[in-house]
Amino acid sequence: MINPIFTQFASDIFTIVATGYGDPTWGDNPAITKEMLPATLETLAISAISGVFAVLLGIPLGLFCVATSKDGLIPNVVVNKITGFIIDLGRSIPFLILAVFLTPLTRLVVGTTVGWQASSIPLIIGATPFFARLVESNIMGVDKGKIEAAQMMGASRTQIMWGVQVREALPALMQSTTVLVITIIGYTAITGSLGGGGLGAMAINYGRFRWQSDTMIVSIVVIGVIVMAVQYLGDFLTHRVDHR
Repeated sequence: MINPIFTQFASDIFTIVATGYGDPTWGDNPAITKEMLPATLETLAISAISGVFAVLLGIPLGLFCVATSKDGLIPNVVVNKITGFIIDLGRSIPFLILAVFLTPLTRLVVGTTVGWQASSIPLIIGATPFFARLVESNIMGVDKGKIEAAQMMGASRTQIMWGVQVREALPALMQSTTVLVITIIGYTAITGSLGGGGLGAMAINYGRFRWQSDTMIVSIVVIGVIVMAVQYLGDFLTHRVDHR
């Protein structure tokens, strides 16, 4: 026989999860009807800005790592090791710690440490080394025969980097960009816990601190839809640029 105390406890928990502490729920909840759309737009803005800057910084950095490697276009083992160390150091720092550590820089650049604009700074700095390693791996996969052919035709290093290596690795780079953006979307929840805004902040502020599980559920669903849309778009663009 089930203990009646346990039954009552389970009933109370279910009531809290379903309705919160007497707050309006679902369609009557102002957090969903009035704040969900702005939070969604903030998440999209954070992800887009951070993704664009991470790509713009990560591709040259990844190319530089390949170029200075032992078999690269401008081999320099010392420079390559130093660059690799800096990249790995940036990747090794947990993002939450990195975001807190970069608070003074964020305030200097943006003028504040809260809001979606402030979230972009730690996201860009945290995502760039991650993407640079992906780019390095993608570029290393390019057929060396095509690089040698371009060298024999008199192509410059810059032409080989952008006209051969990047061009041939474009499908893989597109897939890596998709992974990057999806990772950034996940990281926005962490910046949201630090006052960064977006859907992550909605889920934490209303779902955890106010027991509005309906707001948390809707936030999770919207984030899931965004991630699936990004994955679909990434797969579509990958097939479009793949001419093999």
